[in-house]
Amino acid sequence: MTDQATAPREAKGFSLPIQAIEVEGISAWLVEDQSVPVVSIAWSWAGGAALDPEGQEGAAAMAAALLTEGAGPLRATDFADALRNEAISLNFSADRDSLEGSFRSLADALPEALRLARLAMVEPRLDADAIERVRARAVAGARRALETPRGQAGRAFWAAGFPGHSAGRPSGGTADSLAALPAAAIRAALDRQVRRDGLLVAVSGAITADQLKAILPPLFAGLPPGAPAAVPPLPGFRHFGQQVLPVASPQSAVVFGQDGLAATDPDWEASQVMLRILAGGGFTSRLMQAVREQRGLAYGIGAGLDLLFHHGVIVGSVATENARVAETLAVTREEWARMAAAGPTAEELADAVAFLTGSMPLAFTDSRRVANTLLTLRQNDRPTDWLANRPARLQALTRDKLAQVAARVLAPRDLSVIIAGQPAGL
Repeated sequence: MTDQATAPREAKGFSLPIQAIEVEGISAWLVEDQSVPVVSIAWSWAGGAALDPEGQEGAAAMAAALLTEGAGPLRATDFADALRNEAISLNFSADRDSLEGSFRSLADALPEALRLARLAMVEPRLDADAIERVRARAVAGARRALETPRGQAGRAFWAAGFPGHSAGRPSGGTADSLAALPAAAIRAALDRQVRRDGLLVAVSGAITADQLKAILPPLFAGLPPGAPAAVPPLPGFRHFGQQVLPVASPQSAVVFGQDGLAATDPDWEASQVMLRILAGGGFTSRLMQAVREQRGLAYGIGAGLDLLFHHGVIVGSVATENARVAETLAVTREEWARMAAAGPTAEELADAVAFLTGSMPLAFTDSRRVANTLLTLRQNDRPTDWLANRPARLQALTRDKLAQVAARVLAPRDLSVIIAGQPAGL
């Protein structure tokens, strides 16, 4: 008879039946769910802020925000009323490496959701008053982001890690670049980004494959042919040591990190599990235990993978009083080095895998979450059975494997640190 305490846990698959559909050159993934009369559609193009010319940072972000500020014959208030009347949620956003659109609607309102989404992409108004309203909001947000030590540390971290590349610039632009952005630059951002080709589409909810095939071509009809220009390749993260930004504050904000793995790397999932044990598991992580629980140096600390251009960068943060920054960093580096040298324990691995497999269904509690997850999988070039096989892949990980990955990925000497504040002794 097998002892329950030592028996291996059974790998349970996760049932999310994904249908791959292609019609008129548009490919989509679909998870049909007729239990609730709601449909969610998400789509994206590669590009985003990466296509903003130097000096016009924020053009893609402003352009995306303006797509729901009036289209065709509908001014901003009329467009908003049309969405609200049918309980349609329509959104566009630009990130560092993509521009995305999405909507969620009741199944009965799907024709109107399709009409308004297409109108926004094909006939955006870009009225002068809407531009100035969105600009004022964006400038205020850019300034607000630098009001705290954490905001300043974060901006400096990316600028130092990717100098001269769009990944090192704020994807939403700076107050200066946004204030100087002409309307023509916003129009140009849409022209180079919102195209008929290069689309990735993900759909979930009360819609069949045949129904989806019927609505996809009309949704994107009228967009200019061709795909967005290829984004510039991402260079390796540049190690820049430790830098201090003097900020008058009783606390310092610290952002630290290093280069990670590409999303297609065979060790990607193993590195995710290892990083959860080291820094991403809340109160159970080694960093939280060492920094908060054992020494009381900070309220919280954590780190994880920030994915951009299909590549992961390990980024962490902590805030603590100026007198304790040096000790906090010393403990962080010690834990970084300890994981790199020996990897996790078997118990830590088992707990992390149990959490990741057990919590996976929570990411798919509504159609919007499912559609967004499918889109992320497509952006990372995953196969349709990637989710179904994930529990088995996680269960197959061994302590020795994670130790090898930790030794490969973690580089304590390459940990780059930005400190915004007045840290004592640094």
